[in-house]
Amino acid sequence: MRKLSLTVLRPALALAAGLAAALPARADEIRNPNAVFAGLDKITGRIISFDVAIDETVQFGTLQITPRVCLTRPQTEAPLTEGFVEVDDIDAKSAKRVFSGWMFSASPGLHGVEHPVYDVWLKDCKGGKDVVASPVSPAPNVNAPPPANAQAAPTPGRKPRILKPQEPEEPKVEVPSAADPGPVAPADPAQGPVELAPSAPVGAAPLPPPVEVGAPPGAGPAANPAAAPSKPKKPKKPKPQPAPQQAPGAERLPLQAPPEPRRDRDGFPGIRDLF
Repeated sequence: MRKLSLTVLRPALALAAGLAAALPARADEIRNPNAVFAGLDKITGRIISFDVAIDETVQFGTLQITPRVCLTRPQTEAPLTEGFVEVDDIDAKSAKRVFSGWMFSASPGLHGVEHPVYDVWLKDCKGGKDVVASPVSPAPNVNAPPPANAQAAPTPGRKPRILKPQEPEEPKVEVPSAADPGPVAPADPAQGPVELAPSAPVGAAPLPPPVEVGAPPGAGPAANPAAAPSKPKKPKKPKPQPAPQQAPGAERLPLQAPPEPRRDRDGFPGIRDLF
């Protein structure tokens, strides 16, 4: 009896194990109400970031972007941000679908929009809090089936939200204050040491003016001689000095040169005339 039961149950157990292996893996995911995209204008090189609600259509240039679902993983799972997006190229004559499929924020080039002027890719999903269990693949799968709200062709007559180009922010230039001497040029070793002038501390308050202390009430100039006004003194004129006078009867004789000494036959002066 026991052998018969094992013989019957063994194929059933094998079938159940095969069915369990054939089922896709299940993991937790978060459905978010908003998707964050980045748009590139290839002519101007300008990139803008914009948020789009699920099933809302926005227009970036000639492209109309409509996200149908935006999924993320909780922190306990491997990170994966993906969304099913529909992109239509609209001009004055017609509208055609240029992209319909899954986008992945970690791999923008895996499945992206092909357009000569504009480019759009998924950056993030936000706003979701409810965690649900659904079959997902461990890696990004571009061949996953589309969601139930996806549309196969552009919807005529819808009015999208038009994105306005953002002006670039002007760089802020800091003006140095008057107390800042600015950068000091490096010194040349050949010119010797450079003396730096002492700079005033930044933010130091100026000194208050000196306070004059007056004389007590009732005190006259005699009690406080320092407070009495003094008369300015006139400068003294220098006295002229008289010229030196000569004694009476003294006459100044002109200086005469000494007589030339006598010379002998050979032209030498005599010894007597030298002393």
